[in-house]
Formats: sequence, structure tokens, C-alpha cells
Amino acid sequence: MTAGQAGRRRKRRRRRRRSPPSRMYRKEKSILLKDSSLALYNNMSVLPLPAKQLTYFASVHGTTVNMVSASDDGLSFSHRQLQAKEGSLGVGASIITQAAWCVLPSRVLLVLTSRKGIQMYESDGSIMVYWHALEGLESPPGKAVFARGIAATGQRFVCVGTSLGSVLVFDVPAKGTNVTLSEVLEKHCDSITDIAGELCEQPEGVPDLVTADDSGALCVWFSGEKFTLANKIPASECTCSSVKLWNGIIAAGYGNGHIRLYEAASGILRAEVRAHARWIYALDLAPLSGKLLSVAEDSFVQVWKLSPSPDSEGIEIQHCHAECVTDTMICGARFCNPEGSAFAVTGFELSEIIHYVLV
Repeated sequence: MTAGQAGRRRKRRRRRRRSPPSRMYRKEKSILLKDSSLALYNNMSVLPLPAKQLTYFASVHGTTVNMVSASDDGLSFSHRQLQAKEGSLGVGASIITQAAWCVLPSRVLLVLTSRKGIQMYESDGSIMVYWHALEGLESPPGKAVFARGIAATGQRFVCVGTSLGSVLVFDVPAKGTNVTLSEVLEKHCDSITDIAGELCEQPEGVPDLVTADDSGALCVWFSGEKFTLANKIPASECTCSSVKLWNGIIAAGYGNGHIRLYEAASGILRAEVRAHARWIYALDLAPLSGKLLSVAEDSFVQVWKLSPSPDSEGIEIQHCHAECVTDTMICGARFCNPEGSAFAVTGFELSEIIHYVLV
């Protein structure tokens, strides 16, 4: 090898070392909203409809839910603003605290929580199916009453949390409006922040619901004709703002920016990672890949990969991707499909949904 060839090879090596690492996702064209998103926990819901080649997006702004239907080719968008009303009379708009699609085997409902009650709509928001008022709940003096935390579980149940720490379990029929309140779960002492159902099919006798509250406590449940408590993970030093349940693993995001991974059946802490510098606002999990999405006040979006450890009973968490949405407090994030090959985020005072796809 000549001296010139050796010099050129050293230059190529230096260029390779300076080149940035490959990116897992790339940013696509943003989806505009009619109104900006508020700084609420888990302020985004996504409903993929592969048969129609559409994806629904929703975020909350005050008394309104911003809904967008986007075609998979990114060329067609349809907007709707759903204003929650009190009861079937359609009067008295209330402040909405969360909107989420609940996917059951027999139907899909769009569920809204507010300071006045709980509303369930057909998936496109066209027809109100059910209204449940909160006015009958007794609260301590000076404590606001509202609903927050929404999840489907089992074959026919939708669970909704309240600021009093109770979890309302609704029995949803395969069709029609005969939704009934079947049970009230009362194991939390603080306001419910989030609820998650098991994302993967599990054998009978495995916990399939987790509820989180302002103190950081988690309750793990078996659903059924009568819900039973599997275990309770004690309160921590800060709020658990978002929670997911996947393959018997609980992923919990906290106000100190940490993500903790628990074994659902035992409540044992298996892993903890300092994921963000500030308060985590939302988590999501892609059930077919085990990818975990986290967003926070620190303007960062992180993608992780969860997998069982081959050498122990632990859980491995691998960092895969990071994005910075400059000067934005990110408050909502969801994968757009079960594989986790695309995700969307929004933030406080953002009038758009930022969309990313796998490279």
C-alpha cells in the first residue's frame, strides 16, 4: 500500500466516524388540527382502520375534541370537532379531560371524560351511545370532581377513572345503547391518572388491567363478571401519569421522567430507566413489536424496545430512537399501527399532529 492510499483510507475512516448515526424514523408531513392541544396527560388517541385505508386521530382542546380522518397515502383529510354535551338533551358544554377510542371485539367506541361525566359515542363521533353523570358523587370540600383514564378490557368492559380514586366499570353490549355500570372499583386513595388494558391475548388467570393514580400507586386487576385485585404497587415519590400493559409487563411513566417496568402478576420491579429530564405525559406500546413510545415536557420523543431477558426473569429495554420537537411541551403520543412502524405526537398549543414513519 502506498502512502497516498493509506492517507485516503484514514480520511475515509475519519469521515465514517464523524457521520451521524442512522435514524429509525423520519418526519412526514404534519396533519393540521382545527384547534391546538391542551396540556393534558395522554392527550392523543389513534384508531387505525386498515380495511378503509384510514387512520383517525383525536386530541382535546377545552370543551372540544379535534378529530381528523387521514388517508394512508397522506393525500386526503377530513376534520370534525366534537363538542361534548351534558346528557341526551345536548346542553351545557363541559371541559373535557380525555378522549380515547376503546376497541372491543364486537364494537369500537369513542369515550370522552369531563368534569360533568362520561360520554360514549360511535367510533366516528356521530352518535352518542351513552351518558353517565358524575353529579351524584360525593367529594371532600374543595376537591374537584372529574373523570380521567379510559381503557377497554376483556370482551365487553370499558373502565373509566375518577378524581375520587374510584374506577367505574361499564358493561357494553355488542350493539345498541344498553350500556350499564356494572361495578365500581375502590382501591385507590388518589385521583386516577390513567388506565390500561392488556394489549396482547393472554391465558386465563392472568391480570389484564392496570390503574394508576396521582400518588404513583398502581393497582393490577383480573377482569370478569367480578373484577378482583391481583396486587397493588405502593405509591412512589411522584405521580404516575401514564401506564401500559403488554405481555404481562407494566410500563409506567412518572413525573420525575423515569419509566419503570413491573411484572404484572407479582408487582416486582424489573427495570427502571431515566428516560426524560422532565415530567412524562404519555406512553404507548406497539403490541406486535414491543416498541415503547414516551414523550415528556422536555420536548423529547423516545422510542424503546422491550423484550424478556434470555438469561434471567428480568426485562430488557433498549433505546432505539429520539426526536426533539423544539420548544414544545409534548402531551400526546401514539403509535399508528400495531407494529409500531409509524407514530404521531402533539403538544401544548400545537395546532398540528406531527407524523413519523419507519425509515
